[in-house]
Amino acid sequence: MMLRWMVSNWLRQTAQEQLRSVVTGAMHGESEAGAEDSSEPLPPVDVAVVFALSVESGGFVDLLKERVTTRCHSHTEHRGQLNGRHVLVAESGVGRNAAHAVTADVIGLYQPNWVISAGFAGALQPELKRGHILMAEEVVDVTGKKLSIGLTVDRASIEASPALHVGRLLTVDQLIRTRSQKEQLGTEHAALACDMETLAIAEACQPAGTKFMSVRIISDSMDDELPKEIESLLSQDSLVGKLGAATGAIFHRPSSVKDMWKLKEDALKATDRLARFLTGVIDQLPPP
Repeated sequence: MMLRWMVSNWLRQTAQEQLRSVVTGAMHGESEAGAEDSSEPLPPVDVAVVFALSVESGGFVDLLKERVTTRCHSHTEHRGQLNGRHVLVAESGVGRNAAHAVTADVIGLYQPNWVISAGFAGALQPELKRGHILMAEEVVDVTGKKLSIGLTVDRASIEASPALHVGRLLTVDQLIRTRSQKEQLGTEHAALACDMETLAIAEACQPAGTKFMSVRIISDSMDDELPKEIESLLSQDSLVGKLGAATGAIFHRPSSVKDMWKLKEDALKATDRLARFLTGVIDQLPPP
């Protein structure tokens, strides 16, 4: 989770991704393949995968065949084929409000058989290392709200795969920066990792009874700590403020530029690894 924030803010990836999404605007959006005719029926969707940002979804989007990308008012969606299945990827923006709004609209518009919450997560337990995968069987928040996902897994397979974990995922509303914060949250909520969207996505699936799953890759371990000068960058609301904070960080610690590019490289590795795992998961889902 820390990695996602640093990459997305430092490189100033689309701030509009954080606005509330209106998926129905997709029918009138501009596609990479050209303007779509909104009078034609939308193709069926078997699986919808909701990410927050393109830095998380990029590896998976690259695997879609016959892909059509639509840039809507405040979100982006990609439709395509994955091993014979109709898949939709929605990039909702960061946080619970955006994730809930986009997921609800995607369900209403496309009626997918499955919705998957996917992306990066921060470890809250020492056994989860960078690059490990967490499949949530339960998702909670800091207020005590809890939803059981009902995930059925082969425990023998899990035990034989030390980089794969199944357990509780915590949804938080702010950046978790330090090891002490992670230890406290992990202890208080008995959670393996945290993100900022999954509970909201799960809640959006409930009214329609849409089948739900969460697949997250660990982007930062317990010992990965956000540099202090980045806090100033993340606290800025305007682009001018972010540029000023970034300039100040570079001035006081020039090596921070190298750190950011290293984080970008780590993000690219994480999104590719997550994409491969997601493909295997979707291949095993029951057909519609």
